[in-house]
Amino acid sequence: MQTEKVIEYVVNWLKEYATSAKMNGFVVGISGGIDSAVVSSLCARTGLRTLCVELPIHQAPEQVSRGKLHIENLKKNFANVSDVRTNLTSVFEDFKRAVPSIEASPKQELALANTRARLRMTTLYYYAGLHNYLVAGTGNKVEDFGVGFFTKYGDGGVDLSPLADLMKSEVYEMAGKMGIIDEIVNAQPTDGLFGDSRTDEEQIGATYAELEWAMEMEEKGKTEEDFTGREQEAFRIYKMRNRANKHKMVPIPVCEIPVHLK
Repeated sequence: MQTEKVIEYVVNWLKEYATSAKMNGFVVGISGGIDSAVVSSLCARTGLRTLCVELPIHQAPEQVSRGKLHIENLKKNFANVSDVRTNLTSVFEDFKRAVPSIEASPKQELALANTRARLRMTTLYYYAGLHNYLVAGTGNKVEDFGVGFFTKYGDGGVDLSPLADLMKSEVYEMAGKMGIIDEIVNAQPTDGLFGDSRTDEEQIGATYAELEWAMEMEEKGKTEEDFTGREQEAFRIYKMRNRANKHKMVPIPVCEIPVHLK
């Protein structure tokens, strides 16, 4: 990948989109992870106002500290960057008290994790509405169109997606060129939605490198039978996730009423 040229292209794309839409800038949720660090850096390079928002909900201390370090570094280099912190922990706890109490289960745990993401999306759009900003998404290609590793109407609820045509490895390449701090570059990817330090790999069952490989193999028309051992297992994980999360990657179904019934 011609990394520097790709960075320039994405920055120009962001600026042109915002200018055409008559918007003042961007709002980005900062998680302490590589994707949000790269997206906020790209937005900052447009010269348009960029609001970095911290949205902790029972967040692990290391995630919070990485996010703060990134924002401080960005503000030193770009006068158009500002930040705000909105602690949603009490809101999340109020939500749990408001819904009927049920026995803890993996399904409940996942539903609450998705609730965290949707509370954050709501908050980002609050700030976007106040300042006439666009909500910039942080999903990459393998997450958004490969395994669907995002929350529908949570971190998937955005105005534009600057990284959605780039693999995770390519995001790391961009981070290296843009001076993203080592603490973020070297951190294990995690969605931070479960109140612990479980990584994306632990949740998915495969590394991003394996998922990228599987996505490329599928595009070449390969099937599970073409592989053995760990490669076959990784390909199977990719296909399973892709099928299960397809509803996130396609437009919502619309019941089209036949003309003769109208």
